[in-house]
This record gives sequence, C-alpha cells and structure tokens, in this order.
Amino acid sequence: MPTRRFTKSMVAAAILGFEEQKRQIDVEIAELRAMDSETESASSKSATAPTKRSKRKMSAATRKAMALAQQKRWAAKKAESEPEATAATKPKRKLSAAGKKGIIAASKRYWAEKRAVAKKSS
Repeated sequence: MPTRRFTKSMVAAAILGFEEQKRQIDVEIAELRAMDSETESASSKSATAPTKRSKRKMSAATRKAMALAQQKRWAAKKAESEPEATAATKPKRKLSAAGKKGIIAASKRYWAEKRAVAKKSS
C-alpha cells in the first residue's frame, strides 16, 4: 500500500484550518461558561431565600375536634343511605325439606350416571 506524501503547503493549510476550529470552539466554551455563571448566581440567590414554608402544627384539641366532626359527617351519611338499603333487601329464602331431598336425589343420579359412563369407557 503506498504511503501518502503531504506537501508543506498542505500541512500549513491543515494547521490553519485546525487553529480556526480551535478558536471557534474556545468562543463557544466561553459563551457556555458565561451562561453557567449566570445560572449559578441566580440559583445561589434563590438558595439563600427560604423556599419551603415551615410545617403548620395543630394542637391535639384541634385534631380531636376535626376527627369528631368527620365521624359526625360519616354518621349522617350512613343514616341517610340506611333506609334505602333496608327497603331494598329481600328476606332470605329458605330451602324446604322436600326441595333439599330433591337436590340430593338429582345429585346422586348425576354422579351414578357419570360413574357408569366412566366404567364403560375404561
């Protein structure tokens, strides 16, 4: 593989091009540093000012009063909806002795038939 030969003028042109790129990069770095210092000064000003409020504390008496008021509201809400619930519920149905015997007999017939089919197939 042949090696490339650079002339002195080619090397000089390359050096000039890279130096120009370096100057442009230095300018951009300076702009970014200026922007960074602006944000740091703004953040340091806001850091000195208290940004968080102190937590408000309630006395035990206030908490108890609030709890009692909430219980009262829930009791009123429950009492309001309770008459509707009792009127809408049906009485529980009861299974008669004859009905129970019928279900047992049907179940025994079903399982006897199922065992007979299984015995024939095996």
